[in-house]
Amino acid sequence: MPDPDLAAMLAFFKVMANESRLRMVALMAERERSVQELAELLDLKEPTVSHHLAALKKLGLVRARAEGVTHWHVLHLETLTGLNRALLDRRGVAALTAEVARDPRLAGGWEAKVLASFVAPDGTLTVIPASRRKRAVVLQWLAGQFEHGRRYTEAEVNEILRKRHEDVATLRRELLGCGRLAREAGVYWRCAEDAAQ
Repeated sequence: MPDPDLAAMLAFFKVMANESRLRMVALMAERERSVQELAELLDLKEPTVSHHLAALKKLGLVRARAEGVTHWHVLHLETLTGLNRALLDRRGVAALTAEVARDPRLAGGWEAKVLASFVAPDGTLTVIPASRRKRAVVLQWLAGQFEHGRRYTEAEVNEILRKRHEDVATLRRELLGCGRLAREAGVYWRCAEDAAQ
């Protein structure tokens, strides 16, 4: 797993942020264990152990084999090693950092809260804010969809904005009005003043 994706890493940490699951991983790292054995060692009920094992299996951390009516579970070290390598690899961490930086809902501060309120997880605007102050935050984020120094046709601007919201005319007009984009003879570009912000 040289290039981890954020969703996989979040799922891993969510599953592993449980004391019982961590203990189960440690026990299965030693050798195969049955549900009954894990329940007894951890002082848990068998359905609870099965629930935890299902979460670990979903991540590919645990493998099971049947022997009669008993199911034996063992830690899949290759998956754990791959996740660990991705976490410790500088390029892997950089890739995760870049992915987090692209998600406006994961940044900090008041602006992040505004973006979290108006930007869906898929990156689309749920609604254009009515408040001028909140709209300015959203417009600054939208301006970030355009590269500095690049010229865009109106069709290209519309295509970029349509990925965020269906009302491209309003967004285009607002970006021009607040000085985030400039236009001349049907050609658009991101304003130089915006580059310093």
